[in-house]
Amino acid sequence: MNRTSLLQRLSHTDTWDFIIIGGGATGLGCAVEAAARGYRTLLLEQHDFAKGTSSRSTKLVHGGVRYLQQGNVALVLEALKERGLLLRNAPHLVHNLPFVVPVYSWWEGPFYGIGLKMYDLLAGRAGFGRSKQLSKEETLQHLPTIEPEGLDGGIIYHDGQFDDARLAINLAQTAVDLGATVLNYFPVTGLVKEGAVICGVQTQDAETGTTYTLYAKAVINATGVFTDNIRRMDDDDAKPMIQPSQGVHIVLDRRFLPGDTAIMVPKTDDGRVLFAIPWHNRVVVGTTDTPVAEATLEPIPQEEELAFLLEHAARYLTQDPTPADVLSTFAGLRPLVGNPDGEGNTAALSRDHTLHIAPSGLVTITGGKWTTYRKMAEDTIDQAATLAGLDDRASMTAALHLHGFHRDAASFGDLAAYGSDAPALRDMLRDQPRYAERLHPSLPIVAGQVVWAAQFEMARTVEDVLSRRTRALLLDARASQAMAPAVAQLLAETLGQDTSWQHTQVEEFQHLASQYLIPA
Repeated sequence: MNRTSLLQRLSHTDTWDFIIIGGGATGLGCAVEAAARGYRTLLLEQHDFAKGTSSRSTKLVHGGVRYLQQGNVALVLEALKERGLLLRNAPHLVHNLPFVVPVYSWWEGPFYGIGLKMYDLLAGRAGFGRSKQLSKEETLQHLPTIEPEGLDGGIIYHDGQFDDARLAINLAQTAVDLGATVLNYFPVTGLVKEGAVICGVQTQDAETGTTYTLYAKAVINATGVFTDNIRRMDDDDAKPMIQPSQGVHIVLDRRFLPGDTAIMVPKTDDGRVLFAIPWHNRVVVGTTDTPVAEATLEPIPQEEELAFLLEHAARYLTQDPTPADVLSTFAGLRPLVGNPDGEGNTAALSRDHTLHIAPSGLVTITGGKWTTYRKMAEDTIDQAATLAGLDDRASMTAALHLHGFHRDAASFGDLAAYGSDAPALRDMLRDQPRYAERLHPSLPIVAGQVVWAAQFEMARTVEDVLSRRTRALLLDARASQAMAPAVAQLLAETLGQDTSWQHTQVEEFQHLASQYLIPA
């Protein structure tokens, strides 16, 4: 997957079947879905793939226990089915993770136990493991640092975990493998119309400033929290569909939660589910639920959100984390769907995602979550193909192995997330000994991963490498700052950039990474 070669395709295609705006989970899913059916597909992303919400999740592939609490059985069934497909199609990134719900009141055990048995039942043969009641002693074996005072026991159940940004990159690679063209740093600046009907987009290569007018039989808006920005390009008076909500996470050292079992607290003070999850040899604690007025590419955690997470972590862990213990924080915006504006043919495909077709023909897919990205994409391409007058072609993605598919990726050790690409990357490290050198003692990231990201994963900046191709920024913001100069040098060598570019990259990343730290 090389940006320069993909860029050349723009001059060789007069009219695309689909132009997809947005390179997060939903847009990339749509690109894979369309390309797998043989449609001519172009995806344009304003920044980097998964820059926004799709790299800032709680890292779970799950049916949604809280949806079950709300009585939304249909949504849980859909998500559990998709969870099973993800494990089957991307086993190098998705794995089973046991969760324990700690019980501190006599009624919680049977109450939550019955709900989780229903969760098992809905999962059926696609289940990741059966839930069961635990004694206090068994709970402490799974969670040795859980607060023991007042603990009656627990309930263990199973769900899925993954690396969200890595899956996004694999989706982009899969789309390209299937013939799609995907381009990052390509913001859409306007929509092109013939009369009142959209027939294409105006866009610009952010790296060169070159502008393009590109044509398509259908344009799909899959921009998440920025959905309404694109809709207003179509109609200045479009009423907002999205009501963004901010979720914040903190990242701690593994000593706060050793072992391979996560904690799930069904109801916190603000009514949300709270998780403490082992991930990449760290512990992720989250999340909050705070309405925000405006969507941004870099949402900032609020002091109250960070205090909320620290307070709840201290409530359930024997070691009380302080701000000084936080290795990194990250915030993401959920594209929650409000009341659709009623214009055009609006079809609410579920409570979780909404498909909207405007009078102009602009197809908007929004809402949803990572776990159901494939189903969202299937629904979208079904509708968009009909709108565009294309041949009806069945979905192929339920059984499609994603790029990197490998049944025993764990055997690759620190390179497991690369799946089937790991052997080639390992050969690179062997052939170039300096590429095998660690960039920081706190993280298992080596120089060759930077070069690989630039050559084969369309990483263009230090941020791309340290935030999304590797997860250094989320795992340890200070360590990522220390790595930035070496990453900039490696990128400059690979991409043909000069020392001035390196200095700018380091300065910009240092500023960005400082926003992931709690001020001293």
